[in-house]
Amino acid sequence: MHLDVATLLAAAADQGSSTAFPWLSASILFPIGAALCIPFVPDNGDGKQVRWFALGVALITFLITVGAYLNGYDPSNPDLQLVEKVSWLPDLGLEWSVGADGISMPLILLTSFITALAVLAAWPVSFKPKLFYFLLLAMDGGQIAVFAVQDMLLFFLAWELELIPVYLLLAIWGGKKRQYAATKFILYTAGSSLFILLAGLAMAFYGGEISFNYTDLMAKGFSVKFQLLAYAGLLIAFGVKLPIVPLHTWLPDAHGEATAPVHMLLAGILLKMGGYALLRFNCQILPDGHAVFAPLLVVLGVVNIIYAALTSFAQRNLKRKIAYSSISHMGFVLIGIGSFSALGSSGAMLQMISHGLIGASLFFLVGATYDRTHTLQLDEMGGVGQKMRKMFALWTVCSLASLALPGMSGFVSELMVFVGFATDDAYTLPFRVAIDGLAAIGVILTPIYLLSMLREIFYGQEKAELVGHTNLVDAEPREIYIIGCLLVPIIGIGLYPRLMTDSYKASMEVLVAKDERAMKAMNAPAGAGLIRQAPLTAPALAG
Repeated sequence: MHLDVATLLAAAADQGSSTAFPWLSASILFPIGAALCIPFVPDNGDGKQVRWFALGVALITFLITVGAYLNGYDPSNPDLQLVEKVSWLPDLGLEWSVGADGISMPLILLTSFITALAVLAAWPVSFKPKLFYFLLLAMDGGQIAVFAVQDMLLFFLAWELELIPVYLLLAIWGGKKRQYAATKFILYTAGSSLFILLAGLAMAFYGGEISFNYTDLMAKGFSVKFQLLAYAGLLIAFGVKLPIVPLHTWLPDAHGEATAPVHMLLAGILLKMGGYALLRFNCQILPDGHAVFAPLLVVLGVVNIIYAALTSFAQRNLKRKIAYSSISHMGFVLIGIGSFSALGSSGAMLQMISHGLIGASLFFLVGATYDRTHTLQLDEMGGVGQKMRKMFALWTVCSLASLALPGMSGFVSELMVFVGFATDDAYTLPFRVAIDGLAAIGVILTPIYLLSMLREIFYGQEKAELVGHTNLVDAEPREIYIIGCLLVPIIGIGLYPRLMTDSYKASMEVLVAKDERAMKAMNAPAGAGLIRQAPLTAPALAG
């Protein structure tokens, strides 16, 4: 168990790796190993030296993930690639096993990309800078591990590893209510993680042969009742992280107290872990359970969209407004996952990637605006557009991306979910019309609350107290660069979606075909041994 980074990388290259270089192991272990070296980085205490070290590590990690995509990943291959295995505890069937397919590779790239920008966003941090950057780099490796590992016990360990840095980043560098927000976060996420451990152990020991490997779990042939129980437990665990209403209340509090770099990691990566896990475990390993629960996911997605959009509309705190907007947008992910069409499921994946980029950009701008105005209350803002014209332009473009303006990535992803679900023959026409109609309410509300938010911040008469007591400097080159890096893929995907969809299309088609077969088999008349081809009603699926 006591393997150092160099030994583990070498072993991964020799044992079962599908490439000459262990790309995925390097992308996980390099930032974690570098984080452990931070205490030895010479620094005067103001963070000016350690931040360059952290930025270099984050950029190298991003280049490693890009190298993995370019040198060892074939988008047209739906199977697991970049496989690396090292025997760890053979008596328990535990091994260091990593790999990537279309479900995980785009999110691995997203993680390393957002983390590198978050390190750059943390440039002004001067309080305990070594600990701050240590936690950012540890999160980088831990979150990549969540998407890359192919062993459920390793997945659980990586899932838990990510909780500690987020808790500390909230509790130490957060706002006035940081202790409350951090405690609430850890109670929700750590408590729900017990369901992952219980479900993982149950699946590993099912059938007598102990194995935590995803491939072995998919081949075990779990009974329907077992799948339903495991699916329900995992849905709670992953629903907290997504988050699904009513398991969402930790998120507005966490965002309300977090700093800009932590915002970017929460919105850009953390929420996507829940969506990824639903696809990987609930859809791929428990297809019969998914056939029963899929309509519930669709209904919960609509609840997310409408409830969170209405709540965001009513918020007067800028951070909480954007936080509820994130919850609303993740509702489209749920609808896409609950769909039995390749287009709808592909839209869910693209929505995760798109929202990761857009959410990170909006929350970074929230932090930058707060640094200037020293307030988050919209009632205390107004008329700052003349003094901060570049900031106003950045806010406008990112808000248009969030409201799904054509030409932006959000428009393509939401349209794919809408059309994919509307053409999904697994559900009856009235149910599809009702779901798409209700989801459209969120699409209508989003531009209303985002554009009104821009009006309250930048238009109107200047607030004398705001202008007189703050330094309303315009956007700095560093801030423009960060937003520019996020806008390039947002606009690129919006204009040519195949830049991203081709990277996971093959894997998603195989996954959807598997779930569709399970759905048809579950709905076949008892004892007939035939697959019913007629469209299914939501109650029939749910029952």
